[in-house]
Amino acid sequence: MYKIEREQFLPITKEEAWNFFSSPKNLAKITPTSLGFKVHGEVPDAMYPGLFIEYTVSPLLGIPMNWVTEITHVSEGEYFVDEQRVGPYAIWHHEHFFKSVEGGVLMRDVVHYKVPFGFLGALLHPIIVRPKLEQIFLFRWQTNERLFGKA
Repeated sequence: MYKIEREQFLPITKEEAWNFFSSPKNLAKITPTSLGFKVHGEVPDAMYPGLFIEYTVSPLLGIPMNWVTEITHVSEGEYFVDEQRVGPYAIWHHEHFFKSVEGGVLMRDVVHYKVPFGFLGALLHPIIVRPKLEQIFLFRWQTNERLFGKA
């Protein structure tokens, strides 16, 4: 099992951050276009526990994959958790935290994940999977700064 943790300060209120990042409709705005991300079906403005979100993503060689996540936990304004139900990972558990701090909000992401395919997956993790995830989180960081301002 692997883990990624990221923190980012944004000069906006916790409520503004929550309203943007907890809306499934905004996920495409913070995802690199190179991933071919597309949400399927209608999604509500706000998430709730038990919400399933279906989308297609093409993380490798442009090959489209179905991904279904479930919002498993929501504490309004504080945190939410999405977990993969169908998709490219053996396990995907992503926690999103929001904390008011002086001058803005501190957002924290914690992702626990496991790659599929046993030994082969473990071999490809540092070469393909981890660099791709690092690239996605860097894109999100930069996009968030562009949308909401730098610290």
